[in-house]
Order: sequence, then structure tokens, then C-alpha cells
Amino acid sequence: MASGGTLTALLLTCASRMPHVCLTCASPASSSSSSSSPNPPRWDYDRDVDTPNLDAMARDGVKAPYVTPAFFTMTSPTHFTLLTGKYIENHGVIHNMWFNTSTSEKKPYYQTQFVNEWWDNGSLPIWITAQRQGLRTGSLHFPGTASTYQGEAPMIQEVEPRFYNYSNETAWRENVDKVMGAWFRDADLDFVTMYFGEPDSTGHKHGPDSPQRRRMVEQVDRTVGYLRSSAVHHNISDHLNIIITADHGMTTVFRGSLVEEIVLSKIPGFAFKDLAFHLVDYGPSGLLLPKEGRLEKVYNALKGAHPHLHVYRKEEMPARLHFANNNRILPIILWADEGYVINGYFPVQANKGEHGFDNNNLDMKPFFRAVGPAFRRNVVVEPFETVNIYPLMCHLLGITSERSDGHLDATRAMLRSSEPPGDEVSSSSVLSRVFIGLSAVTGFLCLVFVIVVTKGTIKRKQKEQRYEKRFTPLSTVKDGTALSTVRDSTPLSTVRGPHPSLQSEIHTSLYTQR
Repeated sequence: MASGGTLTALLLTCASRMPHVCLTCASPASSSSSSSSPNPPRWDYDRDVDTPNLDAMARDGVKAPYVTPAFFTMTSPTHFTLLTGKYIENHGVIHNMWFNTSTSEKKPYYQTQFVNEWWDNGSLPIWITAQRQGLRTGSLHFPGTASTYQGEAPMIQEVEPRFYNYSNETAWRENVDKVMGAWFRDADLDFVTMYFGEPDSTGHKHGPDSPQRRRMVEQVDRTVGYLRSSAVHHNISDHLNIIITADHGMTTVFRGSLVEEIVLSKIPGFAFKDLAFHLVDYGPSGLLLPKEGRLEKVYNALKGAHPHLHVYRKEEMPARLHFANNNRILPIILWADEGYVINGYFPVQANKGEHGFDNNNLDMKPFFRAVGPAFRRNVVVEPFETVNIYPLMCHLLGITSERSDGHLDATRAMLRSSEPPGDEVSSSSVLSRVFIGLSAVTGFLCLVFVIVVTKGTIKRKQKEQRYEKRFTPLSTVKDGTALSTVRDSTPLSTVRGPHPSLQSEIHTSLYTQR
């Protein structure tokens, strides 16, 4: 697997809500063979670490040599691509940081999780789409969890505390047990997303080639094994489809006296006084808003000024990157070659590992594996883009997707059957319903699906009745704590907000489009 990224798991169960269902595989095995591609030479986390649980998943299911994330290859934008199936220019969460070009205000990653307008800007994540079609969803620590979308949120939501320890393996296991037991079994959820935050943090701090990173990958592998064991413990292992991938990769940052670092203030002809706003000193990417009449001056000063700095006017961005057609994207876009970061006035970045580079770079590409009754066994499929994971999830859930940039055809070869779960064949047919739970850990995406098969026909009217009986999820922030309430208004989870000193920032007016 590529360095960096987030571990994510999808878990579903609904036996308690539908006591007459039979948990089983919805589709027979396909007799067709899938095409495979050679494993290209690339930097990969599982090549220098023993990963028996990930290896077992590959033997028992489907593997792609890699998948291609959206550009910019950073955490919040790429996670929202997984939730919506859209390129970043189309879903609008363009950066980890919320910013306001009129006031020059910026919020770091954690505070941005509570800026509702940053996330709720027209694209619906799969949580809401599934709920509107009669399913129940939840999310634990997944980017975007703290927001509401057109007034709706996951029915149970939990946001990590302000100074959360992402590397605590005991907490990881407790969260897995909570989701499998309290959320699926007791709260009767259908779809859950989880996020664990490693090995990304360790890769940033120590570098992707460090022994600390290798130990963290071993911990991640143990967690994958624990996830599957937990499914066995809850008697749903035969009915789970697990997909593991990542939001992005990571690469080593070049340091030392022989490295010509990119420092914008040292470039002849460039001056920060010509900018109305800038977003740099954030890894290898940057966004610039020149003052009126100075765009060409800024562009001409930067273009070609450093052999490892790419400078584009917004309208001239390569179409393959899908990072131009959004009002939030500023007029000048910068990114560096792999291994370099972009500094503003002087070098201030200390990370030994980084992501955010061109998504064509192999170090930015995460891996992909899937296992479960819906997937074929011991199959290698062609690489594909992560926008295609969303239509795959919708297909397995049996729901109608929102408009997206992904296509089911990109992943159809990995499925045992091309018949979409949920299709009604006749009055005596078996109607397959797939319920999905999603959890993420920085470095992986693990999607677990529980397939529920019922005899006879489930009418849409029953779905509508379920939806009408639900309470709209409530999420309020008070004294640093937000409570998510469902059905009988009994608090099911605590969403911890930011430090009290940041409370006023949550409710301020936000992004100004230019």
C-alpha cells in the first residue's frame, strides 16, 4: 500500500430491525474472469512489513495494484471524493483548510470540520443519500462527520476530541467494538463510516521510510485482523463485504544543503504585496489570489522560477487533474514535484513525509482490497480512480446514487454477479438488500458491507414509512459538546467540539467566493 492515507472500515448489520431476514450472499459467484495488471515498481507500505491480515484479504478477495485519488491529494478533499464520487472541483471541499479571501482568515484541519458551509455546498455524501432511501447511517471520526447536509446528518455521529491520540491501538479496538455492537446491533444502523488517522500521522512526523512507520503499519494490519474477528464474534462475518483502500499516499520530503528548497519570497520579481490572499506553507501545494491587475505580474514571476515548481493559471490547469472549475479555487495554482514543499517567506515546514502531490505520482496512489460474499476470490483487477468507489457502494447498498464522476463499470469485474443487489425480479424472487458501514483510518479505507436477503417483495412504501418515523438527527454544539440524537431523542453519541476558545469560530460567517 502507498505510504500515508487513512484506514477506513464499512460495517453493516440490520438483523435486529428485520427479525425474519436471512444474512447471506446475495449473488452467485461469477464464472467470468477479471483482467489483472502487473504490480508496477512503486513505493509500498506492505512490502517492507509483514502484513498477514492484509495478505489474507488479498487471497480471500479482490486486489488492485493501486487506485488513483483525486487532486489535491490531501485528507478532507479526498475523503469527500469517497463519500460523493466526485472530483474535488465538483464537490467543492478543495482543501483541508477553510479560508476567507476577504478577511484572510484561515482555519486548520480540525476547526474546518465544524465549518458547515465548507462541507454543505451542494454535494450530498452517501450517508444522506442512503438515509433518504430508508437506510440508517452513522459516522465515527470520518472527515465531514461534524457537518449537516441540507439539514441532515448521519443518525449517529462522533467527532474526535480536539487533541485526539490517533495512534492509540486500544482506542481503535474499542471503536470497532462500539460500531459493531452498540451501533449496528443495538442502534440498528445500516451504514457506518470510521476514521483512525494512521499511518498518516506517523508518516508525516518520522517519514515513510522510518521504523516508526513500519511499526504503525503492523498495528494497522492487526486492526484489520481485529475488524474481521469482530465480525466473526458478532456472527456476521459470512455476510460482510470489506473494502480497504486509502485517501492518498505519502513520500519523503527532500532536505539538506544540496536541496534547492522552494521559497517564494526569494524568487526575483515576486512580492507578497501583490497578493490579496495566499494559502502556502501547506506541503507541496499552494493557492494565490493576486490583487486586481497584478495576476500576470505574479504569474510571470513564478512561472519557470524553480525547476520543481509548477505554476498554472486556473483556466490552464491540466484537465486530467479536475481542479479548476470551482469558485473556491483561486486564480493561480501551485504544486511542487515529488519530494519538494512550497514555502512562503522562509522555510517553516518540518514534516519528513508529505502528500498533496500530483496524483499521477505512484507514491500518492493508495492500494485497494475487497473481500466478502459480493466479491470474487483471489482476483487482481486493473487500477482505477477512487471516484468509482462511490457507485460501487451505492450498487451494493441497492440505492440510487446522486450524480457523480464515477462509474460502476470500473469495478464491476470484481463482483461475483453483475446483477445489482435490490433489483426485483418477480413476486417470488429474492430481493437483495445491501447495507454498508464505512470506517476510515488515515492510510486506508475499509468498507464493510452486510448483505441482507429477504423473501418476497419489500415495497417502497415500507421504506417511506421507515423514513417518516425517524427523527431528523440533531447535532448541537454547546459548551464544547455536541449531542447526536436519533428516534426517541436519546443521546446515542457524543460529538466533542473544539476547545472552548474556538467556539466563536464555529458559527462565524464563512467563505466568500471570488
